[in-house]
Amino acid sequence: MGRCSMLSQLIPFLFLFCFAATEAARGPGFLYTRARGRCTPQFWSSRRGEWPRMVPQTSTVSKVFGSRAFERYRSDLTLLEATARNDDVEDAFAALLKQSTAALLNSYTKRGFPYSAWEVKTLLIQALVSKEAAAVQAKHFSMANEACN
Repeated sequence: MGRCSMLSQLIPFLFLFCFAATEAARGPGFLYTRARGRCTPQFWSSRRGEWPRMVPQTSTVSKVFGSRAFERYRSDLTLLEATARNDDVEDAFAALLKQSTAALLNSYTKRGFPYSAWEVKTLLIQALVSKEAAAVQAKHFSMANEACN
């Protein structure tokens, strides 16, 4: 009886141990994972993917997106810094820049991405007119970036 009781207590422990081992084999938890999809700003800022030659990581936002972007953002802000921003939760213009930069990179590197490079640049410039327009366009780019492979 004592052996059977000990075995019945050991089975749930073994099951839990096996479950934990398979979960750990998948990789780090979501809280510790920086790069999510293969098209997100987090992916591009992690430097895991090869950046297109047309827009190297050191390209400035003002040179890539034009004079309107120069007026809104720092003149020396690079595309790599734009993808790595973490102030995009409260600031619609920061979110727009972060998602636009990822969308631009995706337009150059991902076949079938729904926006072309000139569309991304044009839509960013048009969305700079107001916080509301910036937030809406950032959301559109975010959805396209998240849906991309």
